[in-house]
Amino acid sequence: MSSLDSLASASCREKTGVGTSRCLFDGRYPGVAQWPLLARAQQARWLELRAAVSLARLWRAHSRRDDARELLAGIYGWFTEGFDTLDLVEAKALLEALA
Repeated sequence: MSSLDSLASASCREKTGVGTSRCLFDGRYPGVAQWPLLARAQQARWLELRAAVSLARLWRAHSRRDDARELLAGIYGWFTEGFDTLDLVEAKALLEALA
């Protein structure tokens, strides 16, 4: 579980007493979907990638595979180097799983 996933889960449980996935999809924790956009606004590409991977995993678990693939592919395609780093290796593996 990534640190973003852990943060969302802890925050969601603290606010509502339920897990992250339930909060995400019943509207109690809408901020998770904004994480990639917040990172983009800060011009933090690595953070944007991590946020997108976390969100894509959640969407995949809730049958939103196309949305997850579209989000992650757009961010992954921006990178031109560093493909041996753990973040990009995980993103590529998730993209392949979503294909």
